[in-house]
Amino acid sequence: MEIMSALALTPAEVADLRAAFPYFTRQAELPAPAAYLDSAATSQRPAAVLDAEREFLETANAAVHRGTSGAVGAATEAFEGARARVAAFVGAKPEEIVWAENATDALNLIALGIGEANAGLGVDGSERFALGAGDEILVTEAEHHANLIPWQRLAAKTGATLTFIPVGEDGTWSLDAAREAITPRTRIFAFAHISNVTGFIAPVAELVELARGVGAITVLDACQSAPHIPLDLGALGVDFAAFSGHKMLGPNGIGVLYGRSEMLAALPPARTGGSAITRVTMERAEFMPPPMRFEPGTQPVSQVVGLGAAVDFLQGVGMDRAAAREHELVERLVAGIEETPGVRLIGPQDLSQRAALAAVSIEGLHAHDVGQFLDEQGVLVRVGHHCAQPLHRALGMASSTRASVHLTTTEDEIDRFLDALRGAQRYFGVEVSA
Repeated sequence: MEIMSALALTPAEVADLRAAFPYFTRQAELPAPAAYLDSAATSQRPAAVLDAEREFLETANAAVHRGTSGAVGAATEAFEGARARVAAFVGAKPEEIVWAENATDALNLIALGIGEANAGLGVDGSERFALGAGDEILVTEAEHHANLIPWQRLAAKTGATLTFIPVGEDGTWSLDAAREAITPRTRIFAFAHISNVTGFIAPVAELVELARGVGAITVLDACQSAPHIPLDLGALGVDFAAFSGHKMLGPNGIGVLYGRSEMLAALPPARTGGSAITRVTMERAEFMPPPMRFEPGTQPVSQVVGLGAAVDFLQGVGMDRAAAREHELVERLVAGIEETPGVRLIGPQDLSQRAALAAVSIEGLHAHDVGQFLDEQGVLVRVGHHCAQPLHRALGMASSTRASVHLTTTEDEIDRFLDALRGAQRYFGVEVSA
């Protein structure tokens, strides 16, 4: 893969990057600094992001797209400037980027909009979203609940059937399995670019080609790819995508819905109100073109500005170099896990198919007990089902322990995690065979 051949960030560069994050500089001052290995849930933020949001609120806060004052103009310029930078970061046009509350909200906007189209509330071109008995919505068994439940509900509303690609014993699925599951009845195919449990990197371009071959719409959960690997949604060819600011060094409360221009133009708004309209009478409303059609009401302007600063920071580092650095860390992480008896690694053994994280199950221990022990050692990870209960159920487990890396992660943090896993086995008296 390209990320394996890029020049990775050096430890010295990582140390310089960590100095740009107030969280890490404060940890360095503590007698027992924490090892933060939970970026897949929420990443830390550099000072540049915090400062951008604070400076906007202190010096330029105003209602965007409302009024003719110079203050409104300056705020709108900052708001739309961030949209343009986020669009460029993911290979999109500015008008293909819609602000949402988070990725969950963005995915719901797609499903709810398609539901509106099927309830007689469509716009020009909405017939492409028609669903009914005999049609299929395809997902995978590995999906985050945010990319599963909206499609369950859409199927129930429209009479379509929800189908899924099953996972294998390692929690991953294959292109061949997708080829078998995609049929002429498939109307929507929704899947994660990178699994938040297995780290599996889906072959997006090939999957899009398969879906297009039967006329199906593709929806990509890019929450774990946008922060970690170079992403070009236009080149990948997906119809829709979603990702969150808080996983990519940005603020909470801001997510991104991407849609190809013609797809957004045909999608009805799921939420309605002021500023998304052109004309309203007591009988009906006419809506703005995208993206404003999907952005009614007061927008999260400072969060948008902060997300713009986050993508500036990531681009300044270089996503190819960051991805190469993270690949080295994952190699170290997986190697240490595989050397530890009694620990089951979830996800692909082929590291060219894995990004940014590793989840494990320890024989004889509940993940919550493991997480509590790790926390006492100052190692911060995620435990639970990671909003992916069907995947864990397919693997015969209720929960797992997940360590995730980012461009600021160090080798020492990886080693502390591995030592703590082995320490948990000793502490709880779990017998393992070498």
